[in-house]
Parts: sequence; C-alpha cells; structure tokens
Amino acid sequence: MDFELSNRQKQIRLAAREFAEGELVPIGKECEAKGEFPRDLIKKAAQLGFIGCFIKKEYGGLGLGLLEHGIILEEFWRAEPGLAQVLAQPAFGSDILLLYGTEEQKKNYLPPIAKGDWVMGFSITEPEAGSDAASVTTTAVRIGEEYVINGNKVMISNGTEAKFILVFCLTHPEETSKSKRHSILLVETDRPGYKADKIHGKMGLHASDTANIFFNNVRVPKENLVGVEGNGFFQLMDFLDRSRVIIAAHAVGLAQGAIEQAVNYVKKRKQFGKTIASFQVTQFKVAEMATLIETARGIMYKAAWYVDRGTPNSSLSAMAKWWASNVAVRVVDEALQLHGGYGYLDDYPIERFYRAAKLLELYEGTKEIQKLLIGRQILGVK
Repeated sequence: MDFELSNRQKQIRLAAREFAEGELVPIGKECEAKGEFPRDLIKKAAQLGFIGCFIKKEYGGLGLGLLEHGIILEEFWRAEPGLAQVLAQPAFGSDILLLYGTEEQKKNYLPPIAKGDWVMGFSITEPEAGSDAASVTTTAVRIGEEYVINGNKVMISNGTEAKFILVFCLTHPEETSKSKRHSILLVETDRPGYKADKIHGKMGLHASDTANIFFNNVRVPKENLVGVEGNGFFQLMDFLDRSRVIIAAHAVGLAQGAIEQAVNYVKKRKQFGKTIASFQVTQFKVAEMATLIETARGIMYKAAWYVDRGTPNSSLSAMAKWWASNVAVRVVDEALQLHGGYGYLDDYPIERFYRAAKLLELYEGTKEIQKLLIGRQILGVK
C-alpha cells in the first residue's frame, strides 16, 4: 500500500495551486460580490488542461484519472471556492458521454468542452424529485425519429450558459420497475422550447451559474439518446459514483483552505498579551481540524483510486462525499470561530468559505441520502 503521490501527481498539484493563487484569488471576492461568470477564466484553465482533464486524449483532454481531477479541484477549492465551482462545472456530466456516449457524440461534444470553448450541464433535479431521482417526471416521448421533451428542472448548473445539457427524463412510464423508466438525452440549448432562468439569491457561490430549466416541446433527434433507452437510472448511478468523489475533493480543498486561514490568523492575533496560537484551546482546535481533514482526504483518495482501477465502490464514494462534506462544514465553522468577530466580515475570505461550505452537504445527494446508501449496502436491504 503506497500513500505517496507520484511525481506527476505532485507536479499537477503544484501547477493547480499556482494557477489558483495567481488567477482565482485576485478576482474571487469581486466575482462573488458581483455574481459574475468569468468566461475568460475557463478558457485560461482549459489551455492548461484543467478543464475535463479526465477526458481521453482522442477527445481533446489529458486522459488523466479521477484522482488527478480531484487533486486539481482540491487546490482550486483551497484557494477560492466560488471560482473553483465555476471551473468544476464546464465538464459536469461529460463522464456520462465518456461511459455511454456514441463515438459520434464523443467526437462532436467533448473536444469543445476540453478546449474551454463550450460549457455543459447535467439536469437531474426537479421540484418534486431531488433525492428521489427515480421519481423524475420530465418526459421524453419518442415520435418518429425524434424525442419530444416536456418538463421542468431546478437548480441546474450552467443552465443559462451551457451549449448543451444532458437531461435525465422519463421515457418508459409504463415500466413497473422505477429503475427502468428513465433515459438520458442530449439537448442543445438553442433548440426551440428550451428556457433557462438564472437563480439569484443563493447563500454563496454567486459567480457560478445556477438556473431553473423549462422544456416546452423541445425536439431532439433519436441520435441524441445517450446510452440505452430505459437504462438512464443505472447510468446515473455510475455517474454519481464518480461525481460524489469529486464533491469530496471540493470539500477537502475548502477545509484545507479554511484551516490555513485560521492558522495564519491565530499566529498574528493577540489577546491577553500573547498570540491566540499560544492558547491550549486554539492548539486543540487546530489539531482536531487537521486530523479531520486528513481522514477526509484519505477516504477521498481511496474512492478515486477504486474508480481509476475500474472498480468503482458505490458505498465508498458515498462515504467520501458524506464525510468530506461534513468535515468541511465543521472545519470552516471552527476556522471562522478562531477569527472571532472579524470572521463575520467580508474583510477576510473565511466568510466566503463559510457560505460556500453548506452546499457540499446538499448537492449530488444530501448527507442523509449518502448515509442511507451506505447503510443499505452494508445491511443488504433495499
């Protein structure tokens, strides 16, 4: 068992850190305040191979593994969560195309993503179907050589910015098994009947695009089916085994950035004639935070390793997502506490980290859903 990163992985981490500190940190606060979507930042990141780095070389990517992808996003989130989210979203869903797309779909849609020319999205969540993905009601009816899509998706990343969106939709309502009712379709966002309304008023991550999407008789050719008709639920589960590990990487990065900010602050802040770093209570807090982060990083790396060796572990991916997100929320809370009242002001970046952290426990399956998945797998019940 080897816990040492390879030289290449160390170089990737260093390159990602330099990019994050040089490009994200200087503009992060302003983009968060204005809610700006920095398109040029995506292009810069793509030129260095950071966007969709896991996309195979024949489709314009670097062909790296999920672990390398996680390391990159860990560094981005360590530096500036708001813009890290922007850079995590352009290729969101491309795993589905890599796993199940036709050769034509891969050649047409993946290279522009890897180049930073396009961004994409994956629309799953609906007003009445969040954690229960099998209850999605957006319909896609096959009529001749086309599918006609109708329905509403909510809280979708890149809804107003994407060139195309993958849509998890109901194609076989007559099936008695809920896991055999759905399919995944690729929808270009310039098709008639597609409408996206940008969501405002989010707690954090204001620079990233989140939207509610409406499909009104949107027609796509049958060639836009991704994978096998009626197999969409199982394809979605395969995707989540991967994406949950990446959310864990987001969480590890945010927690690492939060503890570093706290350490820097307590070494300088003085109370009762000495720095608060000299107080035992501070040392205990920092020790606990560091240990939590190390456990989260370890389980995230292990889950990514399983994916990269071709044996994704659904339970382990869920553990990584749940635990790392839990750690991020706990660590950033303690980090802000160590800042005292100053942590509540936007003079310090810990305030932005604090607001960003909570989402990690919500998307890609809430923490309760992760525990449910883990428990069911261990107990062998449905």
